[in-house]
Amino acid sequence: MNKVVASAEEAIRDVQDGASIMIGGFGLCGNPENLIRALANKGVKNLTTISNNAGVDGFGVGLLLANGQIRKHIGTYVGENRLLEEMVLQNRVELELNPQGTFSERIRAGGAGIPAFYTPTGVGTTVAERKETREFDGRVYLMERALRADFAFIKAWKGDRWGNLVYRKTARNFNPMMATAARVTIAEVEHLVEVGELEGDLVHTPSIYVKRIFQGELYEKRIEKRTVRPAAS
Repeated sequence: MNKVVASAEEAIRDVQDGASIMIGGFGLCGNPENLIRALANKGVKNLTTISNNAGVDGFGVGLLLANGQIRKHIGTYVGENRLLEEMVLQNRVELELNPQGTFSERIRAGGAGIPAFYTPTGVGTTVAERKETREFDGRVYLMERALRADFAFIKAWKGDRWGNLVYRKTARNFNPMMATAARVTIAEVEHLVEVGELEGDLVHTPSIYVKRIFQGELYEKRIEKRTVRPAAS
């Protein structure tokens, strides 16, 4: 039951070209920074990344974009990544945008073994193109397919050697859902503890979903700041 590996590099040993990877995080919060850096260094290509956003220039998933490792990105918000915009316009990366609630539910459904579901979100927009529709009680709904991946890269605050995970505040975001929806879930944690140190009622992701775990290092923990006027000199 000891699922601990020594490093991010060892954790991603079987990630190959063409893999699909769910990557936790929302903006700059809750990103599996060590796993992303290791993947960038490994240099595997033609990846499909599934993440809320595509990182920012030079950070997070943005590192993989800069390396030319991503073939397709599935997400909800890409407004802070100029490189992604350029690559999409140049047909170097395929982009699939989802309404954020639909994106969340597609992942949750994938983890729950539900192949598809109906939602009214996106009806009458480009989101509905080439999708089945059905009317319920006088309202039109789209059928959306579940999302699953070969790997899920998860960032948690604490985890034990069996792979039980606890997230901290908004860094939880998409991580718990993604942990359930991949063939191989890899977790990096800030604090790796012994079995029994985590209070059972506070565990967010049970160990049954986690295949590998390691203690990360060198977390930047960047903060997004809104600037409304020039800073005072």
